[in-house]
Amino acid sequence: MTARLATTTVAFALLVLCMPATAKKYQPEVVVSDPYVELHTGPGRGFPIFYVAAQGDRITILKEHTDWYKIRTPRRKEGWVHVSQMASTLDLDGESIEFPRYDVDDFAHRRWQFGVGGGDFDGARVISATGSFALTPNIRTELVGSQLLGDYSDGYMGTLSLVMSPFPNWRLSPSFGIGTGVVHIEPQTTIVQSQDRTDEIVHASVGLDFYISDRFIFNVIYKRHTVLTSRDDNEEIDEWTAGFSVFL
Repeated sequence: MTARLATTTVAFALLVLCMPATAKKYQPEVVVSDPYVELHTGPGRGFPIFYVAAQGDRITILKEHTDWYKIRTPRRKEGWVHVSQMASTLDLDGESIEFPRYDVDDFAHRRWQFGVGGGDFDGARVISATGSFALTPNIRTELVGSQLLGDYSDGYMGTLSLVMSPFPNWRLSPSFGIGTGVVHIEPQTTIVQSQDRTDEIVHASVGLDFYISDRFIFNVIYKRHTVLTSRDDNEEIDEWTAGFSVFL
């Protein structure tokens, strides 16, 4: 139970620490420098424009959602402004402000990526924490630590993979990988006592990375593992996982 709780806590902490700074609550004030900025009723161009803030107005930023900022005008009007217009505002000292903008191009050229996920490992539940580093836009190394929670046995697994993304600039980007690692199985107490096992493991994988917005990605991965046992026959195991990750 302690191992399960520790794994879940570490995974959650990893995701929180990797969240971009823009996700933190803040309410800075900026000054409109363009002739006007348009306020929409919601965070999207499909929402109607209901008000404009004029040049020289001092507006307060309330929150951010993808490429949209919710702002409040001096007349207490609240609405959503696109980042392209926010980029033209000035701080209270009259200096220009850089508003971070992330798009598919940033997704394609990401370097570090961290995430958490869960799924199925040959009938057992699996919780994973992943970290990867891109050597090129098409090739990255990936380190995964997993906790295995079965009905009759628990365990953990660590793998190192080389992953190729042939189309990194696609919003829905497929990937293919190969890797190796170690899996350790601890049988739960039964009438017939079994020994713990530690075996080398190799795998091939197919995955899909869906770029949501900002720095967030949704991942789905299938891995076909071969457990290299000390017995005469090896074991073939299927693993399916899904989760979320962020890139830096």
